[in-house]
Amino acid sequence: QIQLVESGGGLVQPGESLRLSCALSGVRSGRYDMGWYRQRPGRQRELVAAISAPGDRNYGDFVKGRFTISRNNAVMTIYLQMNSLEPEDTARYYCNALLWGLNYWGNGTLVTVSS
Repeated sequence: QIQLVESGGGLVQPGESLRLSCALSGVRSGRYDMGWYRQRPGRQRELVAAISAPGDRNYGDFVKGRFTISRNNAVMTIYLQMNSLEPEDTARYYCNALLWGLNYWGNGTLVTVSS
């Protein structure tokens, strides 16, 4: 069974950092197209960052150099390092994997940025 399990969300103050993790299981070890999306209250889900199987990275325009996506292929995990968090970054963050043309999603992890 293919699973994506996110962790690392929480409550932080503006300007602080968080690191999200997403572990992929149930597939053969390898490199896959994966990424992070978020859904803010009352908004549609949007791309935060993506990393392709070869390692190309793509970020949402709002990231502005604050976030970095990375991966550890040995443990089939991707990460999202988020710095300089703003209240507007408050959202549920979802991990995504594109496997053989199908999108798989985790349940999400909640990030709240508030003073």
